[in-house]
Amino acid sequence: MVNTTTRNETQVLSASTMIGDKVINRQGESLGDIKELMIDMDSGRVAYAVLSFGGVMGMGDKLFAIPFQSLQLRPDHHDFVLDIDKDRLKKAPGFDKNNWPSTADRKWGAQIHEFYGQRPYWETSSTSRV
Repeated sequence: MVNTTTRNETQVLSASTMIGDKVINRQGESLGDIKELMIDMDSGRVAYAVLSFGGVMGMGDKLFAIPFQSLQLRPDHHDFVLDIDKDRLKKAPGFDKNNWPSTADRKWGAQIHEFYGQRPYWETSSTSRV
């Protein structure tokens, strides 16, 4: 889930400031970095963050569509936390940079959300963000 402040403010960031941000798990292990943000043009919501994980110097890395609500922003560290073990992430549905799935496919999206224990964003109101 993406953090908001406790006052009547929210974190509003440009997509370009998030591209390249590191993603860690709760144990502090590096899980990779954000390569893209996928926007649902009908709802105007960020649907997925595309995480690059594994490989060496960009070679052999695998990409994962992470439901955006699965990420917790740490603005003071300029990174995100994803509550997943490295071994579980290795088993997550992923893809390579030359063979992207149809991220608009709701059946595929439901499977991705289920893997990460999230309700699909299109089934929640746009104001139910935490």
